[in-house]
Amino acid sequence: MERPNVILIMCDQLRADCIGALGNDEVQTPNLDRLVRRGISFSHAYSSCPVCVPARYTIRTGCESYHTGYYENGAPLREQGHRETVRELCGEYIGEYMTKRGFRTFGIGKFHAHPYNEPMGYEVQYPTEEIWDDEANKNWDSYANFIKTEHPEYRHIEQLHGERTNMYYMPQTSPFPKELTVEGYVADLAAAEIGKEDGRPYFGFVSFIGPHPPLAPPIPYNRMYNPDHLRSPYRAGKKIDTMDETVNKMNYDIWAEDLSDAVARNVKAHYYGEISYIDACLGKILDAVEARKDADNTILCFVSDHGDHMGDHGAWQKESFFEQSVRIPFLLSWPRVLKQNKTSEELVGLADIFSVISTASGEVQVRDGVDILQTLQAGGRTREYLFSFYGLPGTNRFKMMVRDKNFKYVYFANGGKEALFDMRGDARETRLVNRVFAKDLKRLREAALAKCAEEAQLNRALREDGKFIKYPHQTFARSRIKQFDLASGVQDFSR
Repeated sequence: MERPNVILIMCDQLRADCIGALGNDEVQTPNLDRLVRRGISFSHAYSSCPVCVPARYTIRTGCESYHTGYYENGAPLREQGHRETVRELCGEYIGEYMTKRGFRTFGIGKFHAHPYNEPMGYEVQYPTEEIWDDEANKNWDSYANFIKTEHPEYRHIEQLHGERTNMYYMPQTSPFPKELTVEGYVADLAAAEIGKEDGRPYFGFVSFIGPHPPLAPPIPYNRMYNPDHLRSPYRAGKKIDTMDETVNKMNYDIWAEDLSDAVARNVKAHYYGEISYIDACLGKILDAVEARKDADNTILCFVSDHGDHMGDHGAWQKESFFEQSVRIPFLLSWPRVLKQNKTSEELVGLADIFSVISTASGEVQVRDGVDILQTLQAGGRTREYLFSFYGLPGTNRFKMMVRDKNFKYVYFANGGKEALFDMRGDARETRLVNRVFAKDLKRLREAALAKCAEEAQLNRALREDGKFIKYPHQTFARSRIKQFDLASGVQDFSR
């Protein structure tokens, strides 16, 4: 069989439960539904670390946080005096890997790398980032230059993707028509690249910024959903909802510490509007794939880096191990090889994507993931436990999740707290079952400790006797995020 094409499409901050064909009766996603029918939907897919930078490094390397060193959006964990890059530690990035193996490669959209202009190895690359720290950063951005040179009538707009800071979780409307937003720009470029032919199979990475806040869908998607027809967020009670101090801090930092249910429904209406708009953009890409003669020999993978609480558990943003934050959509199709319109309960994660893509090259590399294509074809469960991490090991910000087919265990270094949820009987995580299922609590705790003992970086989270380091509970410092037009020197409110 000829080597297949591969395309990896991802969104930023798209919850796993926001696809119509997978059970959401509020949102309209005809093209995501089309993808569901095209292949396999993983109902137990999770982010390796539920925040942008770590998740993206896992996707591009196939390696988990304990090898990339990224546990937060800040600087990576490195041994004192060591300055190795992620590529030096983990191996070739997926773009470079596929380029060297004879694929025509292109990368389009949000990369969120450190540094921002880090080489990714694609033959063609069009970066479109959320914010720009300085003028050089903005001048490097493909979309910012597109607006600057092709549509100077919009050059007065300070924040091209919507107002951030205090407007982060306030409903907005894009200042651009739907044809000129960053999502439309990315979809048009991707469709054009897919349509090219030079005798080689292609590998494309397409990364949408949305539906990450600010939630500013263009007309008419800004008025597609009536907030009065949407469900309000749910809460489990203070003991569970405020257990994670990172959530409490994040709510304040992004100006969302006291949003009412009425506001939350308005926010959700625009979140759904963003999703439906991106879904329409996705349709352009799928049309381009299907227009080719080799459509049935094209592997298509769709994921998100993490989700968004959207007010559930009284939380906003991500960075927790609640399902809304850590569970992700994961759709995989290859019509010539895989069954279609199927659901799998295999435990899968972002590290598994590297094996899927490299399989197309004929030189599969699994790295820290598992070979889920082989599992799907040969049968059997991929893994017994799936792990996710957040916060530097050896600090009070460290926490980790262990998920098996029935339970979710979470350990918080801050306060030394543990949470066990029965995911079969309580998928909304409204009840702690630490005592009811004490044997399972012990079993998953031991799996967490064994994982930390196994990996050098995670050793920092353990005492000499192999138990977790417990820190006295601390309220994390709050600080309002102010992300104005930093590239133009606008860094704060002005009177």
